[in-house]
Amino acid sequence: MKNLVISPAIEEKLILKHQLSRKDVEQCFINRTRSYLIDDRLQHQTEPPTEWFISENDRGILIKVVFIFDDGLIYLKSAFPPNSTEVCIYNTISVPY
Repeated sequence: MKNLVISPAIEEKLILKHQLSRKDVEQCFINRTRSYLIDDRLQHQTEPPTEWFISENDRGILIKVVFIFDDGLIYLKSAFPPNSTEVCIYNTISVPY
């Protein structure tokens, strides 16, 4: 995904804290089967809005991907294994396609 932008600091955090790579995140975008959700919590509001989704990578690991889409580019904010509350919210509110 040429339009996926990951800062060096975020990439380091993915690797060191979550043992995830750029490839894992790209696979989640490709494997996604449900809609994006907007993070409307006050402390997370951004312009353009922060969006997120939960999907599996090719190894079957469930990952929450948080990003901002702006001018054709996807700026990764974070990616990590979701907790059960996040999975429940996502499965309840998101729309399959």
